[in-house]
Amino acid sequence: MKMLGKVKEVQAKVKEVQEKLGNLTTEGEAGAGMVKAVVNGKKELVDLVIDDSLYTPEDKDMLKDLIVAATNIAMEKADALAKEEMRKATEGMMPNIPGLDLSGMMQ
Repeated sequence: MKMLGKVKEVQAKVKEVQEKLGNLTTEGEAGAGMVKAVVNGKKELVDLVIDDSLYTPEDKDMLKDLIVAATNIAMEKADALAKEEMRKATEGMMPNIPGLDLSGMMQ
């Protein structure tokens, strides 16, 4: 019965962290900072900054590649941020059970 209470407590913490992640942001950049992508902890692209020097028709494919690269970097950082926030929120709440991975609760 005590374990069930802990599970409910962890679920509440997970929900709290998920809400918090919408307000946390991380940034990825590519092309020496010419393209910057900002992603929140929910892995949503919230801003994209493109240097004016990239606005020429000849550079269209390069610009696309830089945007993809910057976004992917920001997404990786957002994933690491989410895992760290979840670890902090649930630290010490559940016993260390080998093979029990609660990171799936984040999705």
